[in-house]
Amino acid sequence: MSLSQKSHQPESNGNPVQQLFHSTYALTNKCVQCGYCLPVCPTYDSMGKESASPRGRINLVRLASEGKIDIQENLKNPIDLCLGCRACEVACPVNVPYGHILEFAKQAIEESQKEKERAVFGERMKRLSLMKLFPYPERLRAIGNLVWLYQKSGVAKFVRKTKVIHRISEPFANLENVLPSLESPGKRYKWGTVISAKGQKKSRVAFFAGCVMDALMYRTNRLTIELLTSVGCEVVMPQNQTCCGALHAHQGLLEQAKALAKANIEAFEKSEADFYVNNAGGCGAILREYDHLLMEDQHWKERAARFVNRSRDISEILMQYGPLSYRKERRGVLIYQDSCHLRYVQGVYDEPRHLLRSIPGADVVEWEDSGSCCGSGGIYNMLNYEESIKILDKKMEKVKAMGATTIVTANPGCLLQMRLGAERLGLSNHMQAVHIVDVLAEACGFE
Repeated sequence: MSLSQKSHQPESNGNPVQQLFHSTYALTNKCVQCGYCLPVCPTYDSMGKESASPRGRINLVRLASEGKIDIQENLKNPIDLCLGCRACEVACPVNVPYGHILEFAKQAIEESQKEKERAVFGERMKRLSLMKLFPYPERLRAIGNLVWLYQKSGVAKFVRKTKVIHRISEPFANLENVLPSLESPGKRYKWGTVISAKGQKKSRVAFFAGCVMDALMYRTNRLTIELLTSVGCEVVMPQNQTCCGALHAHQGLLEQAKALAKANIEAFEKSEADFYVNNAGGCGAILREYDHLLMEDQHWKERAARFVNRSRDISEILMQYGPLSYRKERRGVLIYQDSCHLRYVQGVYDEPRHLLRSIPGADVVEWEDSGSCCGSGGIYNMLNYEESIKILDKKMEKVKAMGATTIVTANPGCLLQMRLGAERLGLSNHMQAVHIVDVLAEACGFE
């Protein structure tokens, strides 16, 4: 640490301000405030104020780390309103690691809030979900089973007709309304299972099932495995895998995120797989940053680096071991909506587009807004509903103008958000929002 940095350092020891200073001061000073990040920031575009921009937030983090502004009163709201899409990192000419600054800021906010009364219902529910639900796969599976029963029994139709959920929570009601129809829980692959490759075995891969994907979109997970085996991959379902920790890291619960990372590293190491494959852009992003998450842990950092080197998105594996054997044509105009974390954190851009264009009859149209955030941002759309809707509606107007019949994405949050967008525009009867795995599987004849 330089003398100039020491001169700004708060004297208090072990408090959130001190922690923020140690973790972010050098990083925030890399920002030259040039403004290249402004045009790509969805919240700056929608709010039009400096505190809603990456450089504005970086400046606020710096001021908070110096003890010049209050973490709760001045930093929390601007940071909470950030989607964390990380498009700014790609635009930045000096490579400021904005995503890491954001995580450390979230951690400081969380730490500073621990001793205060958590009276807000949303905060209580958020913390309860992150601590008591997402780290426990069997609990999430139980919820998924209940949702399937809820849909199958016809109760869902009654609830939607009465709009009872809207009276409790508008964001939750919208989420319930755009959930896909779940198939029987009996079709889920059991963890610990090994699924043989079809034809010649080319590789052994371990599949990361995820939380939301495993609980509510397990049909897409099943089809992911079908696609992998079809290109010659033997698929292992690691027995003790758990939540990736992305939501925890994004909400400042870094210690919990680290614990989940260690559990996953250990589980996947036992698989003896060549690659660790996922189908959710947000999950994949943090899986590829486990080395950063555990960089200060001497016992785990090398194991984390090996885990990162083996982590792949499903599109990368299909491109590596394909081509896919298609049996059906796809009609209509398809547009691809990038998952921010798949594109900007994992650097996966060409592979999904190439796969979609390889489908017989597919009319895949590239659009200029494909790389801008849809407003989902993990649980951002639940915590900052009105702002997420502003971002979504603006994007969907452009989708409507293109005459698209199918919006393809590669992340569960993005998928639900785009389905909501189509619903809000009254386009859901002739415009689908689907996961790329479902599109590819249908073209291959998998059901």
